[in-house]
Amino acid sequence: QVHLAESGGGSVQPGGSLRLSCVASGSVRSGSQIIWMGWFRQVSGKEREGIAAIDIGRDYKYLASSLKGRFAISQDNSQNRVYLQMNNLEVDDTATYYCAAAKRWVYEWWSSHEFDYWGQGTQVTVTS
Repeated sequence: QVHLAESGGGSVQPGGSLRLSCVASGSVRSGSQIIWMGWFRQVSGKEREGIAAIDIGRDYKYLASSLKGRFAISQDNSQNRVYLQMNNLEVDDTATYYCAAAKRWVYEWWSSHEFDYWGQGTQVTVTS
């Protein structure tokens, strides 16, 4: 089993930045080896939206086109951590952000159905 824990959420003014972190623990490198990790966000009453994902082994990164230039995903493989750097935040970025992990190859990284494990989420609020 794999456990994911997000941190780094909070309240920020428009134009501000936050860096979310997700650490994976448990059977990360054995029976439940993680090969993909991703970030999703969800606003109450709406579907969970794929933001970014990373192929852990090759360090290939994927980002929603609407967020390019503002968000970036990165990893520290030695610590089983994935980060989401969010710059120039907008009010519409307000959501609960979730970390996700997959133990099988991901074909549609933006789809929540591709991921096997989920964190509890961290709230990001952008308000003036």
